[in-house]
Amino acid sequence: MTDAPVSNTVLVTIDSLRADAIGPYDGEYETPTLSAIAERGTVFENAFAHGNWTPMSFPSILASRPVFADTGRIGVDGATTLAEQLQAAGVSTGGFNAANGFLTEHWGYDAGFDDFDAFVGGGGDGRAGEFVAAHPTWGAWLQLLTSPFRRAGNLLRGGADDQPFTDASRMLDTERAATSFVAETEEPFFLWVHYMDVHTPYVPAPRYLRDTGRRVGKTRMLVAHVRTGLGWSVGDRTLADLRTLYQGAVRQVDASLDRLLDALDEAGVADDTALVVAGDHGEEFMDHGHLAHYPKLYDELVRVPLIVDVPGLPSQRISEHVGLDAIAPTVCDLLGVDPAAEWMGESLLPTLRDGTAPSEDPVVTVTVRGSDVTQQPIPRSLDEGDLLVSARDTDWVYIRNTETGAEELYDRRADPGQQTDRSTADDEAATAAREHLGAVVDDHVALLDAVDSADESDAVGEDIETRLKALGYR
Repeated sequence: MTDAPVSNTVLVTIDSLRADAIGPYDGEYETPTLSAIAERGTVFENAFAHGNWTPMSFPSILASRPVFADTGRIGVDGATTLAEQLQAAGVSTGGFNAANGFLTEHWGYDAGFDDFDAFVGGGGDGRAGEFVAAHPTWGAWLQLLTSPFRRAGNLLRGGADDQPFTDASRMLDTERAATSFVAETEEPFFLWVHYMDVHTPYVPAPRYLRDTGRRVGKTRMLVAHVRTGLGWSVGDRTLADLRTLYQGAVRQVDASLDRLLDALDEAGVADDTALVVAGDHGEEFMDHGHLAHYPKLYDELVRVPLIVDVPGLPSQRISEHVGLDAIAPTVCDLLGVDPAAEWMGESLLPTLRDGTAPSEDPVVTVTVRGSDVTQQPIPRSLDEGDLLVSARDTDWVYIRNTETGAEELYDRRADPGQQTDRSTADDEAATAAREHLGAVVDDHVALLDAVDSADESDAVGEDIETRLKALGYR
């Protein structure tokens, strides 16, 4: 290990977190912990995921490799992970994932972690916890229906209602494991924590719904869950209610993150620990006609928060575009460890230190789509649907269905919501963007075409299958 800015790094990833859902990116929302981190650190205003949902995005985060690039399947088998690279250099490693079935041992995400738990299966609530883990929407309904009684009971006992009474998102299990790791592990260490609260179904504790400032009755909250759970149409009021639930879940994660920072203080390592916070992908609220995160490549699903706080380095905001494949080499740089030779991303430490502009290379994002945009299951390999690839730079977004050849092109400055397709425009700027970004997509497709996809069964265990079904995947 070489000279490093810090001894420890904590990477916090938040599932389904849009950039515009937190205070540092949109002043409408109050997220006190994330805002405080942003005030101390560096905010990357245009950070983009390399996939539109977890299995497509995470190979770039924890292995700085494009999904499908090594085996033709999701996961990080065949790649050197961030944890493996750090572990080999003598860094203690802990990884705790709040029951996302796509981030488990089955897909190689335990590699390199001295202490790893994906919390797939029943929780600490016995049979009730097992049921809620398999049916988290019921957890939402129970929270909403019983919250008045729970709140009254807690007040009588002198307690608070800042935490869920059923750990449907496995947030509390993950938080306890992470804080224990901090308390018990000697420096240097790397800790990864993945939160699921912001993923559907949104199940925040009642107090965080109140913190959104929007008063919505319990009945309407239940209706929002029922309508979306049954696939019914969603009107403006139900959509607003879903956004309120979502923002309540964001506040819940913000509070848990505050407790994690307290654990760093109590262990006496806060001043020597860098913090990296990122969303793994975004979330759609009818921006392009759907909810959640179906296989599309528009900004609501691809633009995510990326905030890095390194003690002793300046606070700043960076407007240039960056991809999440920069996280692994950046963490290595922060800890004085060489990155793996095959990693695709470039370290952001020069940017963090003195504002040096990051690479101008476009950010490439992929997804796989079946016969219909709402088709489940999520494809687990390249041969399970049409490959969609996008390339983004400062000014343009280019999207191509590589099977049909269908193209889309959007002017990011004039049309940030990507509503006006300019792929057939013949003006000079659009033509140049289409040619430049199209060539980037060509190169990425060639990279994936060269993969010798292994013919292996991808059957998963019962616990993982149960959790994936609970999250809406089949």
